[in-house]
Amino acid sequence: MKRYTFIIITLFSLTACSDSFLDVTPTDRFTQNTYWNTKEQGEAALNATYATLINSNSLFSARNAIYLDALTPNAYQYNADENIISRGLHNAATSTFNGAWNTCYTGIGRANNLLVNIDKVSMDESLKNRYKAEAKFLRALFYFPLWNLFGGAPLITEATNYETQANLPRNSAEELLAQILKDLDEAAANNALPASYSGADKGRVTRGAVQALKARVLLYAGKWEEAAAAAKQVIDTKTYTLFPDYRGLFYLENEGNSEVIFDIQYKFPEFAHSLDVMLDQQLGCAPLPGLVNDYYATDGRPIANSSLYNAAKPYENRDSRLQATVIIPGTTFKGASVTDIQYPSTGYGLKKYTIFKDNEKPTVVPTSGTSELNYILLRYADVLLMYAEAMNEAIGPDASVGGLSVSAAINQVRARAKMPNVPTGLSKEQMREEIRHERRIEFAGEGLYYFDIRRWKQAEKLLNTDVYNIKGNRIDSRSFNANRDYLWPVPSIAIQNNVALTQNLNYGK
Repeated sequence: MKRYTFIIITLFSLTACSDSFLDVTPTDRFTQNTYWNTKEQGEAALNATYATLINSNSLFSARNAIYLDALTPNAYQYNADENIISRGLHNAATSTFNGAWNTCYTGIGRANNLLVNIDKVSMDESLKNRYKAEAKFLRALFYFPLWNLFGGAPLITEATNYETQANLPRNSAEELLAQILKDLDEAAANNALPASYSGADKGRVTRGAVQALKARVLLYAGKWEEAAAAAKQVIDTKTYTLFPDYRGLFYLENEGNSEVIFDIQYKFPEFAHSLDVMLDQQLGCAPLPGLVNDYYATDGRPIANSSLYNAAKPYENRDSRLQATVIIPGTTFKGASVTDIQYPSTGYGLKKYTIFKDNEKPTVVPTSGTSELNYILLRYADVLLMYAEAMNEAIGPDASVGGLSVSAAINQVRARAKMPNVPTGLSKEQMREEIRHERRIEFAGEGLYYFDIRRWKQAEKLLNTDVYNIKGNRIDSRSFNANRDYLWPVPSIAIQNNVALTQNLNYGK
């Protein structure tokens, strides 16, 4: 390293001797001025923007997205940043925050460069407009954590320029939200994006993905009527349906099924992850008893109020999503009976987002870096439940648009799991609790519950507690400071590099 550093310094010293050297355009590599010539180069730049999603520090990567559940009452992580954050021991130097911040700006920078330069390329105009729409969706997606988790960050929409952008102050959360919605509206305009793709283009941004992300952003912003309208627009396209088998929804052979609106693409060996190993060997987030106990009995009642619940056989007569999500001792998984000590972290394992099946012994034992199961960022069940929540909050439990009522949207999701309809005659507050329960159960192990308990302002009620395993033994504790932890800290290294950045409240300097 010292030798290479000396060579680089020497080269710079030599070129500094004459201004003429600085005027020479490099011929051994592309620059912004020489790159943008062909459709293939434009596509490569767009693909590089997508590739940021699977960066190991990206919050949208399979590992990091799913591990957000370990920051909630759903799951436990004993030896990574998630454990530090869940215990309230994090600070601005915690690596998760720096990785997320930097990766968001990597994606934003790549999207910006494409949007600023793509018009230089001579290519089919409809394809060029599609590339622009995809890039605007991706830019909105990368700004999402900076808005939702950090509460504001520098807003950059121009091509990368370190001289002018290195010392920008933070824009407000409201300004970031406005830009996110603007990008999504422009991405949806003029039918630049198709309703679906096939072949090599499958997995790219569609019209439905834009509207589904817009619905999520508006829901998280508490803009209920607008969120309901965006979700209903997705529903009315009739492009998506609930995949009939909840467990099968997450099988490798069913990737890109009728429920998937947008997923993060993986392919072995080029782009793979290690969730099969990490989840099965308890290196990842392990489900907690509180989550298991929250699955209703098959009569649609909480287990404390159901005559079907038998404490001696606690996993019988339960919502089918329980054993489709959680590995239970005494059941069959990977073609063998699950022992009491097989998942020692909490006593339970996470089945979702592994390729393993209940009655099939794996023919090949996965190793690190061999998993290629896509992470589903947006799916149709979420659209239905977002619609139900937004309509209930905006108007009430009897609200409907175009014949779709709040309860009908929820009941579609429940019916897939063979669960009864929500009770009739619920108040707005009662319906709110049913929706919140449904979201927890439907999306357990997918990372969404972390965003939910934050926007519902429930985190301080749910996360200041001890953590127990299946045997009732205390294994850890949780801490959430409501005066601080609803926002993540701006990374300390970002503030060191840019003195114009301000820190979030109660994180120090």
